[in-house]
Amino acid sequence: MDPGRLLLFSLSLSLSLALVSPAFSDSLIRITPDRLSSFKLSRGDALYCESWRFTVETNDAGFWREVPDRCLQYVKDYMTGERFRSDSEFVADDSLAYAKTVQIAGDGKDVWVFDIDETLLSNLPYYAVHGFGSETFDEATFDEWVNLAEAPALPASLRLYRELERLGFTIVLLTGRSEHQRKVTDKNLLYAGYINWERLILRGPADNGKPAIVYKSEKRTELEDEGYRIHGSSGDQWSDLMGFAIARRSFKLPNPMYFIA
Repeated sequence: MDPGRLLLFSLSLSLSLALVSPAFSDSLIRITPDRLSSFKLSRGDALYCESWRFTVETNDAGFWREVPDRCLQYVKDYMTGERFRSDSEFVADDSLAYAKTVQIAGDGKDVWVFDIDETLLSNLPYYAVHGFGSETFDEATFDEWVNLAEAPALPASLRLYRELERLGFTIVLLTGRSEHQRKVTDKNLLYAGYINWERLILRGPADNGKPAIVYKSEKRTELEDEGYRIHGSSGDQWSDLMGFAIARRSFKLPNPMYFIA
């Protein structure tokens, strides 16, 4: 990594972290109240952005690239406020209610599949620097953030993860991250409080260039071919959940910052 580039990224990240309160790894990063922007959305923009987020979360919007300019403040307020945490808690509660109905065979084959980014780990410190989804995604700077291995846990997901483990589910992590990021991903997951997963699946050379929905479907098929029963799946993207070899129940976490096909 170029030293000058690393310094610039570190300074930007430090500025972002001055605006947030990370506290502990299992706490949601929030903009502290005294640092919140005094800018207020107009009633028209607030209504527009609420409806825009609805179409994004339901996948009615289909493919989209960036958060609309008029919704930047809305997305920032949502991601750093109580509504995001409440929505995430509801998803976790619904997931757990279903999980408790599953008869666990005890053979280690009853699986719950988790995505990682914006599902188990929050990259909010990175997106606070990069416009909360209003900027075009830059893989190089995101990889620099990933290499820090400091993304905190999403509290609702950490709670769900621990409860599923207690119920006897086998946990499989299926991420779009690349194989060369395995060590830093392991490190970050442990830092955030996640332990005892059965398998961590990352993109290998043969998976490069595949749409996420294809790549993840193929990996789930491989799990089923090994005799695993995929009861539940959690992800922040529809491409985490759709395709083939899908879970018996899938649970979509909120994420209005970006879309992955």
